[in-house]
Amino acid sequence: MRRAKPIILGIAGDSGSGKTTLAQGIIQILGPEIVTNICIDDYHKYSRAQRKETNLSALHPDCNYLDILQSHITELRRGGAILKPVYDHQRGDFALPEYVLPGSFIIVEGLLGFYNKKLREIFDLKVFLDPEDFLRKTWKVQRDISQRGYSSEEAENTVYRRAEMSARYIAPQREHADIVLNFYRPGELPQETGSKLNAKMILRPTVRHPDFSELVEENPGSEENCLSFTLGRDSGTPVDLLHIQGNIRQNTMESTAKIILDNLPEAGPTSIAGTGRYLEGKTQKTSYPLALTQLLISFYLHKLKLNR
Repeated sequence: MRRAKPIILGIAGDSGSGKTTLAQGIIQILGPEIVTNICIDDYHKYSRAQRKETNLSALHPDCNYLDILQSHITELRRGGAILKPVYDHQRGDFALPEYVLPGSFIIVEGLLGFYNKKLREIFDLKVFLDPEDFLRKTWKVQRDISQRGYSSEEAENTVYRRAEMSARYIAPQREHADIVLNFYRPGELPQETGSKLNAKMILRPTVRHPDFSELVEENPGSEENCLSFTLGRDSGTPVDLLHIQGNIRQNTMESTAKIILDNLPEAGPTSIAGTGRYLEGKTQKTSYPLALTQLLISFYLHKLKLNR
């Protein structure tokens, strides 16, 4: 029997925007045993030291083997195996390559996933992470210091040194996404950077979206209503906006998650355990809006698989 083609999710966004964090929760929901995860950073051309010596930026397309990335994703979609390069962020250098087989789902996350048309055409769903700039910069500095061996001064300098490249090569990819995910601070919490952030999913009419409004209508209007659905515009285009409140409690998140999962019985046993987790420095914390965002995107991917 011919094996079904995998569903391929692309996650793009600037450095520190939360791409890996989003992907990790989706993998937990779908099932790690059936997901192949590809990080585009593994396709850097140069080590950190080489980039520093030559004043190059990993955000520049010419500093990445995007042609090999495209070839590898295409091969995985066909059902073939690849020998994937590995970039070690802690050392800023390359490790031994990995032998990778395709799962039922493939998640590709990184800086330049939607940079050219050939790459964009590979994905069944494209998500661009676009948090408030204050949040992204804060998250990037925290990560680079706690996980990648940067000093505080180096981490701060990297943010400002990359700004021009980011505006030129990363930000324009937003326009090619099917979903733009925006985390933002509630007005009453101007210093919030974690678990109490609101989330907004901008659903563009570039693909057929599941009817998320049905999930909102089923959500019990009791003490908390954590989901709301409105119409709006983004870059002049009519869009649907799915809002997730940041100040929700665990029982509200769990009851909402049950409604979502009940709408997808064909997915089989699905757990939200391990979702919503993120690192603040080296401390693991949980965000319920992040967990629901991961679940909604997983719901979407299962719908795509069922309708293929």
